[in-house]
Amino acid sequence: MLSRMLTVTFDAHEPARLAQFWAGMLGREVVENAGGALLPGDETQVSLQFVPSPARKVGPNRIHLHLTSARDDDQQHTVDTALKLGGGHLDVGQRPEEGHIVLADPEGNEFCVIEAGNGFLAGCGLLGELACDGNREVGLFWSEALGWPLVWDQDQETAIQSPHGGTKVAWGGPPVAPKKGRNRQRFDLAPAGGDQQAEVERLVSLGATRLEVAEDGAVMLADPDGNEFCVRGS
Repeated sequence: MLSRMLTVTFDAHEPARLAQFWAGMLGREVVENAGGALLPGDETQVSLQFVPSPARKVGPNRIHLHLTSARDDDQQHTVDTALKLGGGHLDVGQRPEEGHIVLADPEGNEFCVIEAGNGFLAGCGLLGELACDGNREVGLFWSEALGWPLVWDQDQETAIQSPHGGTKVAWGGPPVAPKKGRNRQRFDLAPAGGDQQAEVERLVSLGATRLEVAEDGAVMLADPDGNEFCVRGS
């Protein structure tokens, strides 16, 4: 099966500002497009897209980013960069002995800066992980949907990674908090080979549910945990 590149789309009140924040964090360039602002990735690092939306944040996101640290002083440098760019510290009940630092971007989206020496994210690059709420079933679904192999499958926790390496996508297993409206972060897929209809049919056969067709022709689906995601046309 072809491996598929993955984009994470963020709803944002100020997409240009949020894109600039994450560009500064990840060392990427912003590409403006019809939908908003894109930070292109590659075959090992997922892309980030920021689109305008009036939706308010209600509770923690189901997806948050994990940034890695190559050396001991990298973690503090990343935190300092985030604070200079408009981010802030966030208390989600983390314990003092935990090595990661929890922050929020300018629109309150949670993310973590992981300490150096984390073996699970070794070699994954700066954007090391998309940490998601989700059951084992949804991890298995996305492994098939993207053509990315499972690299972790224990105690109802799953993780997948592109065959080329790079960013991991992980699901923490039950219990999963109830959804409160549409997710403000969601996966965005471009069909391999450009056949949108065939890709939608394939994803439905894997367990996705059809939701709607957007004005731009994108098809919105839901994964087995009810998380919305989008399949774009060519």
